[in-house]
Amino acid sequence: MLTNLLIMRHAKSSWGDEDLSDHDRPLNKRGQAAADMIGQVLTAKNYPPDIIWASDAQRTKETAQRIIRVTPGAQDLRYQPEFYLAGAIHVLNLLRSVDEPSGRLMLLGHNPGWEGLFEHFSGHPENFPTAACAIFTRKDPSAHWLTAQAWQFRDFLRPRDLTPEPL
Repeated sequence: MLTNLLIMRHAKSSWGDEDLSDHDRPLNKRGQAAADMIGQVLTAKNYPPDIIWASDAQRTKETAQRIIRVTPGAQDLRYQPEFYLAGAIHVLNLLRSVDEPSGRLMLLGHNPGWEGLFEHFSGHPENFPTAACAIFTRKDPSAHWLTAQAWQFRDFLRPRDLTPEPL
């Protein structure tokens, strides 16, 4: 059974190479620093992910790899090509086809789908800037893991709120 659900948008990507497709854009320096910082804060707050299911876009791959690099323990990282630019309903339908994992699961992807996922689980809308991460804890073990009733919203991490220097 899941104890925590983390919904994270990829960190800031680079637009420096116009020849790259949207799918292939890497993180920029700001994004790299933000991904590292979010991983460190998740660890400090005792919410490091055990499992990361991420879009297969380059920027989400790099975000996931940076999170893993700064968090303790072994993580299970799986790339989900279907997450690339998927809407919340599509992601929820995909998740309904898998068994509930155990531990702390991070869903790592893109807007507007991730704003929709946050609203689904929290019951209210929220702007989801790059590298933002919402933290939910399990409040009802008997509720299905993909329902809002299963979760209690705990925290919303934004890189700009975590550092005196803007990211």
